[in-house]
Amino acid sequence: MAMTATLVMGPVLFHWPAERLRDFYFRVADEADVDVVCVGEVVCAKRMPFFSDTLPLVVERLQAGGKQVVMSTLALMSDAAEEVAMDALIATAPGLVEANDVSVLTRLQGRPHLIGPFINIYNEDALAYLAGRGAVGASLNPEVPGSVVEVLAQRSAIPLELTVFGRLPLAISARCFHARAEGRTKGNCRFACGADSDGRTVRTLEDAPFLALNGLQTLSYTCGNLAHEIAGLRRQGIARFRLSPHSGDMVATAAIFRSLVDGVLSSSEAVAQLARLHPDLPFANGLHHGVPGHRFVVPASEIPHAL
Repeated sequence: MAMTATLVMGPVLFHWPAERLRDFYFRVADEADVDVVCVGEVVCAKRMPFFSDTLPLVVERLQAGGKQVVMSTLALMSDAAEEVAMDALIATAPGLVEANDVSVLTRLQGRPHLIGPFINIYNEDALAYLAGRGAVGASLNPEVPGSVVEVLAQRSAIPLELTVFGRLPLAISARCFHARAEGRTKGNCRFACGADSDGRTVRTLEDAPFLALNGLQTLSYTCGNLAHEIAGLRRQGIARFRLSPHSGDMVATAAIFRSLVDGVLSSSEAVAQLARLHPDLPFANGLHHGVPGHRFVVPASEIPHAL
């Protein structure tokens, strides 16, 4: 019997204005059919002061809305001030902390915590090691192919999670790509990343869209969408599915995935509805299938056949 599916709203990866970010989380708290909500700055510590005063209100509203709140850490700590900030986040977290940088793990030793998708887990030994240190769940890197996910799911002692919607994080650097694109330094970035609410498209010399930049982070240009794969993942024992927020209607997006995991919608119906909600985000699932990541593989059972 399949486990009850858990929908997770991941942290907002982009630099949205504080008011917009607050309103997004308030709406998620009140309206979104998700079980878990991750909050916290993951990409760039320079963004943190904009939202620090509002964060307690967001946590309170989410908890009042019946959501489990998870505090997500930075994916890359690069100086002592950021270490202090992460120590404070861990000390004041209302619940579980999601570690996205391995340097955070020493601070969470022996304390129940989650492993975020920015910490690479590619084999069962790594998974067992992290579980032995106190991890009670792990969100796998979206680059892990489905064949490996299946093996990990069979042998994992802790629940596993996959990102099933959103641009996929590919890399993070101490240097700011957004600032460089504007001819600025990281120290004088003037928050160039705030101009692109879903990331800035990078094009090839042939003018084809290739990647998306988000401050220190490199994302896929295409939007990961594992709607077609969810039924198979559930049979393998995966029951936690993450949605990565974008500027489209994420409450409606969550409703589509809830209907999908509940068996109300077919995967083709879900994909069609998601495409209408996010017309500027072409879908891809190639990494899951071990083919070029930008491709969108449609199972034969979902391809209409002429009579």
